[in-house]
Amino acid sequence: MAILLDENTRVLIQGFTGRIGSFHAQEAIDYGTKIVGGVTPGRGGTNHLERPVFNTVKGAVEETGAEASLVFVPPPFAADAIMEAADAGIRLCVCVTDGIPAQDMMRVKRFMRRYRNESRMRLVGPNCAGVISPGKAMMGIMPGHIYLQGRVGIVGRSGTLGYEAASQMKEHGIGVSTSVGIGGDPINGSSFVDTLRDFEADPETDAVMMIGEIGGPQEAEAAAFARDHMTKPVIAYVAGLSAPKGRRMGHAGAIISAFGESAQEKVEILKNAGVTVAPTPSEMGATVATVLGGLNQAA
Repeated sequence: MAILLDENTRVLIQGFTGRIGSFHAQEAIDYGTKIVGGVTPGRGGTNHLERPVFNTVKGAVEETGAEASLVFVPPPFAADAIMEAADAGIRLCVCVTDGIPAQDMMRVKRFMRRYRNESRMRLVGPNCAGVISPGKAMMGIMPGHIYLQGRVGIVGRSGTLGYEAASQMKEHGIGVSTSVGIGGDPINGSSFVDTLRDFEADPETDAVMMIGEIGGPQEAEAAAFARDHMTKPVIAYVAGLSAPKGRRMGHAGAIISAFGESAQEKVEILKNAGVTVAPTPSEMGATVATVLGGLNQAA
């Protein structure tokens, strides 16, 4: 099984005919993702990559039955693209776009609150690697070949560290149920807690690898959730142990501005909540293997 995305999910690409959208759409098609069409305003009625192109998301949903959308729209227009997807009834939106202004994402969050929880679109990102359920489907920019299908979930703010974790786990013969890149921006759609809740409910996920970084309260919130609600083991790595306070490092959200936002403070919070923390990025896979080995012995 998988969370969010599987081989039956019908996916649209917003920004379908652009260079970046075309490249990653073809990668997703080659992986086996059910790409049913795309949206580029002004190009409706044409075909691209042997799929129909539509002017609007609503028109695409009506014609194709799409339930998910992958956004490759430039930063000035990406927020409108996300809101258009929500208005069209899309259930899952993955936004890869980097550089969306925080003010625009505040508009998106306010817009999505007008929908009831049961009908509200799930947003992953922006500024994220996307979602992959190995052997089934992917929506994003990750290299699909490094993911072995299996029973460990991955969730991370850093896309490249997510790739590294999957690659190391593969070397240990450990597969992934679903990997979710939630993105590094300070205002995003899905949190660690949202994703941990999904993995906890998934009967075919046995453990979760969580990859955090400096800045923001998300890791501390995830630690509290893991302590109080997770029956499955959580393994974590927090990037930025040597990052200076007050200086942005990489992601827009990666800046230490308050207590509990440095890597070392987050490591202590996670350990106190019972989370196993990998000491270095090169030991993520080995740490997962050790925890799973302990589970097997206990069984």
